[in-house]
Amino acid sequence: MEEEESSVFLLCLTATSGVPLYCRSKGSSRQLTFSVIGSLNGVHMFANNQDVLLSSTHTTNSTVVWRTFHESINLIVMSRESTASEYSLNKLLENVFSAMVLVIGLDDLVNIKNVERLKKDLRACYKLIDSFLTESEKMGDLTQCVDCVIAHDVAILQECLDGFTQAAESEFGCLMAGGKLVAATEKWWRLASQDVMLLCWLVASLSPHSSRDYPVYLPQGSPTLVERFWKPVVDPIKACLRVQLRSFPVSLPLHRGILGLLLVNRDLNKSLYTVQVHPVEDMQRTELKLTLERRRAALRSFYTLAISRYFQTEQHDGKNIQYEETFPMGFSHSAHQCYTVSASHKCYAMKTELHLLFLLFKQEVPTFSMQAIANKTIQVFTKDFPF
Repeated sequence: MEEEESSVFLLCLTATSGVPLYCRSKGSSRQLTFSVIGSLNGVHMFANNQDVLLSSTHTTNSTVVWRTFHESINLIVMSRESTASEYSLNKLLENVFSAMVLVIGLDDLVNIKNVERLKKDLRACYKLIDSFLTESEKMGDLTQCVDCVIAHDVAILQECLDGFTQAAESEFGCLMAGGKLVAATEKWWRLASQDVMLLCWLVASLSPHSSRDYPVYLPQGSPTLVERFWKPVVDPIKACLRVQLRSFPVSLPLHRGILGLLLVNRDLNKSLYTVQVHPVEDMQRTELKLTLERRRAALRSFYTLAISRYFQTEQHDGKNIQYEETFPMGFSHSAHQCYTVSASHKCYAMKTELHLLFLLFKQEVPTFSMQAIANKTIQVFTKDFPF
């Protein structure tokens, strides 16, 4: 295993026979050897035969997680990333299986009739699956919420979107910028949060474009449908692209010590996420004290810690693996705020009735001031610019 360069490997196999269906990796085109694949799957099958559930293991430099879906598909992820946790890796496997269902359907995954044909069909999922393995400007893969942006003239765009979807005889539609949601129809929000998240990630996983559209013109029914609705609002649409990195307009006043922000609306299952709170200031600096990649890793790691240890938000039906740590068990109360301090940054989180807020701070921000800054930040997004 030492010769492999990639830090994350994802394996998909049939649960009954252990036939490999595909192997995807992050950061390298090299594949795992057949012997390694066989070992990873073999130890899991052996445990099952002994009525033992093998869900994860840790080595000196790796974490391995196994999941079986519908007693048909085995997914295995092996990560050498220091920030990887069982929580985040389990979310990755759930997202990967859901991506497979989204593209080829559940029936073909549960009732495998032809393995070679299934391998071929699964190729259509690769871009979407790979997008969950790579770094991105989104957090929906962890939160299972839709990454959004707050844009100027959103009311105008919403009106155009509603008119466009009505003319297209559809009740479901959304407007996206850079893979993040700007506006959506009322019934779009009624879809399951994971389905909406997957649809957004599917669009974003297509070939790189600032925007993508596949218009069709029906010669009799709607020969000018697209132009009639969207040409008058070209400028507001372009404005959406300008705020995609920050996820909200620069006019929103935020503390200069904030490096990253994740705000989750628990009621609507949508979120705002950015590690470029002050993008103009960042671009003027030739070297960032904390790079964007490190900011993303720090905020994701803190989110995982807070959700799994302090802010328990998920409901369990007794069938799924619980990712929360046993730390809170026995306490009569639940945490509403938490923070961490490191040599390079600080993190602070707060839980309200409607929102979850996670902030990444510069190291020099005084620890005692983080609560006040968080309170002012949540006020901006609940009173001044409701989200």
